[in-house]
Amino acid sequence: MANSINTNYGAQIALQNLNATNAALNTAQNRVNTGMKVSSAKDNGAIFAIATNQRADMAAMDAVKTSIQRGQSIVDVALAAGETVVAAMTEMKAIAVALEGFGDTPPTDNASYDAYKADFKALKDEITKALAGAKFDGVNLFTAADSGTAQPKVRTGLDSTSTYAIGFSTTWANPAFADEKASTVQTQIEAFTTNLATLGTQSKSMERQLNFASKLQDAFETGIGNLVDADLAKESARLTALQTKQQLGVQALSIANSSSQMLLGLFR
Repeated sequence: MANSINTNYGAQIALQNLNATNAALNTAQNRVNTGMKVSSAKDNGAIFAIATNQRADMAAMDAVKTSIQRGQSIVDVALAAGETVVAAMTEMKAIAVALEGFGDTPPTDNASYDAYKADFKALKDEITKALAGAKFDGVNLFTAADSGTAQPKVRTGLDSTSTYAIGFSTTWANPAFADEKASTVQTQIEAFTTNLATLGTQSKSMERQLNFASKLQDAFETGIGNLVDADLAKESARLTALQTKQQLGVQALSIANSSSQMLLGLFR
């Protein structure tokens, strides 16, 4: 190749290589700074789109978990009221047995009998109040069933069809005591505990669904990391190599630029 002061081919090659090294160095520095190999669409459009969609799903899972937790709280409040009702009915059965001990004909002007009757009535009132107060976030599963409204739905997944009905699909066994007989109370206890079994199953089911939602969210996060996270050990080694290459590129360009100065020696 002819020696020319107008065209310095060596300097052009050195500059091209230095620019390429600088670009690679900028990429490595960005990965080290952000911890991500794909931090924007220009890094890798397809991977960025996939990761963005998965991040949206992961964020939506927070709303799903909130929905499940709300539903679980509604059921747990109903369960708490139900346990109060069962405790009251258990005591009512003991009182009913005591009342039956006075015989088939209720005595008059008997303080003990009247006290038992008053206790029985007080427990009935306590049951009514407990069931009426079993409300969370404006939802009472007992009164909802009585009013014939549709069962409350809990969102359990990202798909709109992923729902779980809580409460009672039909009218529940509302304790009603026509008399103070022990057999009547026992019948009410058996019927009402069936309601509690339904609520207990629903509470356990939502607890499992909440655990699944948390695991699914963790899986989303891990999957996104696999797509976009940088290997910092690898990028650190690459950064050191590129910094060295950059220094060598600067020296090579300096040498190439000085080659034209050698032509002056031919005219001395």
